Amino acid sequence: MIVRREFITLLGGAAAWPLMARAQAERVRRVGVLYGAAGEDFSQARLSAFRQALEGLGWTEGRNLRIDLRFGNGDANRFRAYAAELVSLTPDVIVPSTAAAARAVQQQTQTIPIAFATVGDPIVNGIVKNVSHPEGNTTGVTDIYASVGGRWLQLLKEAAPRIERVGLIYNAGVVPDDARYGFFPSIDNAAGALAVQTIRIGYRDGVDLVRAIDQFGTQPNGALIVVPPTPIDANREMVRRLAVEHRLPSINNNKEFAAEGGLMSYGASQIDIWRRTAFLVDRILRGAKVGELPVENATKFELVINLKAAKAISLTLPPTLIARADEVIE
Repeated sequence: MIVRREFITLLGGAAAWPLMARAQAERVRRVGVLYGAAGEDFSQARLSAFRQALEGLGWTEGRNLRIDLRFGNGDANRFRAYAAELVSLTPDVIVPSTAAAARAVQQQTQTIPIAFATVGDPIVNGIVKNVSHPEGNTTGVTDIYASVGGRWLQLLKEAAPRIERVGLIYNAGVVPDDARYGFFPSIDNAAGALAVQTIRIGYRDGVDLVRAIDQFGTQPNGALIVVPPTPIDANREMVRRLAVEHRLPSINNNKEFAAEGGLMSYGASQIDIWRRTAFLVDRILRGAKVGELPVENATKFELVINLKAAKAISLTLPPTLIARADEVIE
């Protein structure tokens, strides 16, 4: 009887192992995402690519994954508040989508893994000190390098050779007004070589933005660089409208800027960045340590030109520039 009872016990235990293993495998993991702006088509496309990539890696919402989304809408105070809220949920990993969001999350936790997406140059922006061997709890995928700022100016000068002044539009609530910050040095260096004057146009709301661009547009031969992070939808619309009103060629790093009516965009494929971020998140969820995951650089860049926008500001673009574009909107 003892032998039989032990056999039954062992048999029951053996039968339970697959159930226990399945229960462990199906444990719901939690991912927090602190994104820049809600309700925009391009935001949804990136988040959809992120979700689809995770699902392809075996992580399905409602089964073994929960994603907690928060949207900062370009507001530094919201970033801080939502960073604290996400940390309080004790997720397995947090994904911030701008440099301001990443810094806000870092201020709230030194232990929860952070896998950033689209934060610009992570060293210049103070997100990490070593991209090959990330210290602390932060790694991710960069979307753009600080040096690309000079490329934006070069493209504007090629598109409109007569430009003499370029307004650098940036969100003063999240971007430091510092000559050493992010894209400013490379833009200023290119401006010196191209004999172009740069003028900072910092804004905190739409009223600031309209006033500053209207003032800038009173002088001829101007152009605009919309410095990341990309403005929220209402402010982007103001930039496009005022660019047409004042005949100002404009450029931004996001493809959607040109698709929505800006003249040009040049930057990393955001869909590709979010898919690659999903692979980093997958590795973290499966036990990889942040220090084992080097920061990845953007590899796919796109030049998009909007010929309708060029026509709206009475600008004829060089055929050689149009021929180099990855996408032309007619």
